[in-house]
Amino acid sequence: MSGSPRGWRFYFFGFGLLLAFDTVVQLSFKLTGEHAFPPEASWSWVARVFAHPWIYIALIGYVGNFITWMSLLKHAPIGPAFAATHLDVISVMLASAWLFHEALTPMRLLGAGVILLGITCLAFAEDGAHPEHDAPTEAKGALGVAAGD
Repeated sequence: MSGSPRGWRFYFFGFGLLLAFDTVVQLSFKLTGEHAFPPEASWSWVARVFAHPWIYIALIGYVGNFITWMSLLKHAPIGPAFAATHLDVISVMLASAWLFHEALTPMRLLGAGVILLGITCLAFAEDGAHPEHDAPTEAKGALGVAAGD
């Protein structure tokens, strides 16, 4: 990841937007599910699902999520980027506690802390993994043979 202020702003805004989309999608599915319950294998149930506006917010959120993720992957290293996508577990847990009065148990809070610690470790490990002055390695094919060998 880039150490410049502009680079950090890009990642902060991008991952914040991705987190917002992920959270809205999951909460929208929850709200849709509450209004379409009980689930059943029938066209009337499908009609109940698509009659609720939250399902459309979830679908729009998925599109926004996809576009944001593709933009981030163009610039961010895949390991820390993928790890950072798991912040939505924490944001959904907190939003669910607030909106749906779901319990914030000590074990859930511990799990959230472990997720944050893991993402932080991966981010710092990535910073030192690819020194800027490494010479590029020769590209090799599927059998480990460089072109022209």
